[in-house]
Amino acid sequence: MPESIPVKRIGLIAGSGQFPILFAKTARDKGYSVYAAAYVNEADMTIGDYVEAVEWLHLGQLRRLIQFFQRHHVSEAVMLGAIQKTRIFTDIRPDMRAIMLVAAMRSTQDDAILRGFAGFLEKKGIRIQPSTFLLPDLLAPSGCWTKRRPSASEKSDIELGLTLGKEIGRLDIGQCIVIGGGSVLAVEAIDGTDATILRGGTLGKGNAVAVKVCKPSQDTRFDIPAVGRQTIEVMHQAGVRVLAVEAGKAVVFDRSQMIENADTYGITIIGI
Repeated sequence: MPESIPVKRIGLIAGSGQFPILFAKTARDKGYSVYAAAYVNEADMTIGDYVEAVEWLHLGQLRRLIQFFQRHHVSEAVMLGAIQKTRIFTDIRPDMRAIMLVAAMRSTQDDAILRGFAGFLEKKGIRIQPSTFLLPDLLAPSGCWTKRRPSASEKSDIELGLTLGKEIGRLDIGQCIVIGGGSVLAVEAIDGTDATILRGGTLGKGNAVAVKVCKPSQDTRFDIPAVGRQTIEVMHQAGVRVLAVEAGKAVVFDRSQMIENADTYGITIIGI
């Protein structure tokens, strides 16, 4: 007999971090059947415990991903979790569809590749949903979240960081910048946010502000800045005193624990 197709099915393209697991749990609680295409060496190995079926893929195996979703009658999907950028040099197995997709692009920067990927999926009948459409409470609120508030000089550094952060975002370099005393201490590149905070904090010697913002042209369906408890632990290690994120345009994990730890360490968190 043909397979009965439930009303609500959702595909999950899963990278690293807790976001894919959190989404799968929430979707299941809301009555969705979740089908995960999970990237090898990135996605949590327990993802299969929270979904109806999982297909383990290497980067570039586009044909297998499409076939997996089509086999399970998936017409909507989300793209969640991080992919280490350095992995594109060591752990990628592009099939012919992926090679043709990239070859047709005018740009191979992050945003262009993600938009091209999403556009290709939608042509195959798989519409990409915003990453937070089932989890709107994850979005960063505005205002100061912590007991400690930014000083006047830190506010100035936040404003500078916001301006320069948008500019590096416009150039598709990164999402995070560290400022200290009006000087740029570190700019996010391929090494990621945590490494940027560590580099900037080392130079700032206790006088540094980390600002993480959304790129001006960023497609927040599948690429949105994220912070969490780990961010605060790295800041504490690096001696960075303030974290500023863009309200409504960043996701926040373990917010209550994140704020509690920040208060313990004397760190400020603010949504701008």
